[in-house]
Amino acid sequence: MQNKKKIKEVLENTEILMEPDDLISTSQDTTLHYFVLSEPYYLAEFPEEGPETKVREGRITWEKPKLLTPDYMINMSGFSGEAKKAMEMIASDNPDLAGLLYKMNYKKQSISTFTLARDIEEAKDEIEEDMINDEDNLTVIIKGVDELWDVSLMKFIQSLMLKSAYKSQLPYYEDKGYLSTDDEGYSVVTRNLEGLPIAASEEIERMFKLVKKGEEDPSKLKQELDRWGVFDAYQDRFFDLFKED
Repeated sequence: MQNKKKIKEVLENTEILMEPDDLISTSQDTTLHYFVLSEPYYLAEFPEEGPETKVREGRITWEKPKLLTPDYMINMSGFSGEAKKAMEMIASDNPDLAGLLYKMNYKKQSISTFTLARDIEEAKDEIEEDMINDEDNLTVIIKGVDELWDVSLMKFIQSLMLKSAYKSQLPYYEDKGYLSTDDEGYSVVTRNLEGLPIAASEEIERMFKLVKKGEEDPSKLKQELDRWGVFDAYQDRFFDLFKED
């Protein structure tokens, strides 16, 4: 209970000092460059040692987002039996309900921690000044809490993903004809004559081309076909990939 209270306090005291210019890309991997600034915890007892700001700098990478449906999620690994059952119920009620999947990978090797002999506002100004010639448009500076700095980071990440979905990804998929809106205002996938979502069909075709060029692992293509439940429809083309010319 105490831990939940502390997390809530951190979330309430998280402040975005500099917003990034861009959102998560619809067409390629995206890397966020972040700085989380916090007052070292020991200054609460020894304020005379200040001012100081602890800076955590790092990068987080998202793979290109994937448009998916509840039945696709059922075929993904990592869900409990109860979660899969809940997803089956959602799929039975609305099999075309659209969602976005982001795969997020921390690049721990790029995380560094250092201290500046400045207060947080001055530290933020110094970091911004150092970035004047930086062409990285997805950079954020966050004011967080020292002991739970990553909670502040996760709050921003969630916000960025939601904003990207509603301001960028969903409009993009709608423009491409991959999405439409049902009578209740929900985003639903549009399907081809074979019943496969158009977005999935185009992604599968792209993967076939990459596998043929030797630029994609065939097992990833097989996995994608299985998740959409269409391997039988594509199996002849899949096995033709391994035939010698």
